[in-house]
Amino acid sequence: MTAPSRRAALATFVGTLAAPALAASPGADGDPLAKRFGGPFALTTHDGRRVTEADFRGRFLLIFFGYTRCPDVCPTGLATMAAALDALGPRAERLQPVFVTLDPARDTPPALADYVASFHPRLIGLTGSESEIAAVARAFRVHRVKYQPAAGGDYAVDHGSLTYLMGPDGGFLTLIPHGATPGRMADVLRRYLGA
Repeated sequence: MTAPSRRAALATFVGTLAAPALAASPGADGDPLAKRFGGPFALTTHDGRRVTEADFRGRFLLIFFGYTRCPDVCPTGLATMAAALDALGPRAERLQPVFVTLDPARDTPPALADYVASFHPRLIGLTGSESEIAAVARAFRVHRVKYQPAAGGDYAVDHGSLTYLMGPDGGFLTLIPHGATPGRMADVLRRYLGA
């Protein structure tokens, strides 16, 4: 199967996975996906602070995984997130947007600081050691494969493109598929944020 075919198959799978999550009611404890994504992590912010999942308790987390050299998926996903946050106005204060790198070797805190600043002032970039990033990717079931070019040059990281919404208690709430418009993302977030 070619790389584009694999991506198309993955997108189809992700669409079927995300649809029931988007349709689930807020706080649906019976949702089988509710315990499937997320878990403990210890990472470093783009300004050098060590944080764990406990540091974000009390706020909704809007999480996107990727890497700073991503040519298209990450810039599109983060621009959508930023526009959705702006559309929410003051309600967005209850949300913490987060970008977790899947390329810790190149995405140091200074590299992340420059990158996240170009999308939204409240966006936090997170990095860590290879083992820390591998652990958080496993916890969120994020697809991540490094591709070395045939004849030198930079490598690429093929990765999942979902946005995860986690509740103030740290529990998983829903997935927002790549390609959602800022308006659609804002509508989904409003359902969980309430009035």
